[in-house]
Amino acid sequence: MKIIGFDEADRLLTWHDVVEAIQAGHRLPAPQIGDLLVSNGENKLLNRAAWIDGLGIAVKSVTIFPDNPRAEPPSPSVQGSVLLFDPKTGAPTAVVDGGLVTKWKTVADSLLGAKLLAKAEPTTLLVCGAGTVAANLVEGYAALFPSLETVLVWNRTTARAEKLVTSLAHPGVKVFVAVDLEAAAGEADIVSTATMASEPFLAGEWLKPGAHVDLIGAYTLQMREADDAVLTRGELFVDSRKTTIGHIGEIQNPLDRGVITEADIRGDFYDLVAGRAGRSGREAVTVCKNGGGAHLDLMVAGLIERVVSPSP
Repeated sequence: MKIIGFDEADRLLTWHDVVEAIQAGHRLPAPQIGDLLVSNGENKLLNRAAWIDGLGIAVKSVTIFPDNPRAEPPSPSVQGSVLLFDPKTGAPTAVVDGGLVTKWKTVADSLLGAKLLAKAEPTTLLVCGAGTVAANLVEGYAALFPSLETVLVWNRTTARAEKLVTSLAHPGVKVFVAVDLEAAAGEADIVSTATMASEPFLAGEWLKPGAHVDLIGAYTLQMREADDAVLTRGELFVDSRKTTIGHIGEIQNPLDRGVITEADIRGDFYDLVAGRAGRSGREAVTVCKNGGGAHLDLMVAGLIERVVSPSP
């Protein structure tokens, strides 16, 4: 069984390749998936399993300790690993660094949503959040959308946004701190949210016609980033119905209150990749909830295993 570390594989991957691997994975049969979340206060242990015929089997186990980056010494908030199994024999084949899989899966999930839903040639991206995911989002969106000219970074703590902006440098793309969230949201062709917010901070009334909203951060039933108007004004999509409905507050909270119905979810990645769903027109606002299920971890970890140990 091979152990694949972050440094060994990270340099071998590109955003285009990972997005393509996820897109290709959605042409395969639908996955069997199962999640287990154990909490101790704000700290969590998340276990996710997936089995996809024609691809493989994976179990991802990670801890989520939100205060780690602010501790002394600082450490990542998300840590763990992905265990891959041979689908023919059931034998374990590789253990892949969880941070590596999470980095590429989380952003590529959003990039695929934007590739399938955002209007052509977006020029302005707003990233809400200033952590590691936010930095990777800037890199990923700049790579996948060469039309991007401006990136705005907003964070509740402006100093953290300033620190992130100072660390970023992308040829042809200007990166600025956004102090006024409403104004920044009104300028953006794509709004990407990657925070730990439990209460909505993004308002639907701020969005301009044709905008695409990429919701990442909320991953429990208690968390939300967007208000109801974002979901009701926009044409709503999810990466997977199985991992968002009943699992994530961004979707389940408005469902429980009757603000939206399951019929308002126009499609997931299987529908989008197959061409059964998509934005209705250039002026439509589209919204996609990134749920980041285990089937996506399997698709990305499988790619990593193939890149590191290519078949003869």
